[in-house]
Amino acid sequence: MRNLILPALLIIGFGSCQSAYYAAMEKVGVHKREILVDRMAAAREDQVEAKEQIQTTYEAFQELTGFDGNGLETIYEKLKSEYEDAQSEAEDVSSRIDSVESVAGAMFDEWENEINEITNTDLRSKSMGLRNNALKRYDNVLKAMHAAEKKMTPVLESFNNHVLFLKHNLNAEAISSLKGTAVEIEGDVAELIRSMQLSIDEADTFLKEMQPAE
Repeated sequence: MRNLILPALLIIGFGSCQSAYYAAMEKVGVHKREILVDRMAAAREDQVEAKEQIQTTYEAFQELTGFDGNGLETIYEKLKSEYEDAQSEAEDVSSRIDSVESVAGAMFDEWENEINEITNTDLRSKSMGLRNNALKRYDNVLKAMHAAEKKMTPVLESFNNHVLFLKHNLNAEAISSLKGTAVEIEGDVAELIRSMQLSIDEADTFLKEMQPAE
């Protein structure tokens, strides 16, 4: 039971910190909607960077499997470095998605609570419709983001497997044995790139629709 108490307290503490942060920001005129837009924009940029890094890492892998006998150690170190960068970018994406979910949950909850305070039936109905539309758009982009995030895992695992294999077997024969695997990885990488672009496009649509009317 004690093992369950600490994580629960940490979650409660984190939630309390977030609530205090949102309250403090609102006092200086920055509302949850603005924070959500900022975090969504940052999440979009992180996904763009992660997508580019995944592609770069795959290109490093292709370069390695095309090894012609010269500079093997240098090419391996490049692949290892690119993989580590890709892993870091993926972690940034996951962290950013968490931050988006945090403020979005708070914003939509607040919106619903405030709707219940509206006594004018027509205005309450209109506000509920606006909230539902915004929530639907948000759900679409969040679904796309999580789908892309999920597809990153097997690709990164594959890169890591090959990096570790090569670390232990850094020779021409080992490199030669990997030539056929480049095609297998290519399919997963291509699917991930498509998924990430879809997520980026969804984020663009969401951000455009969340901008205040001029």
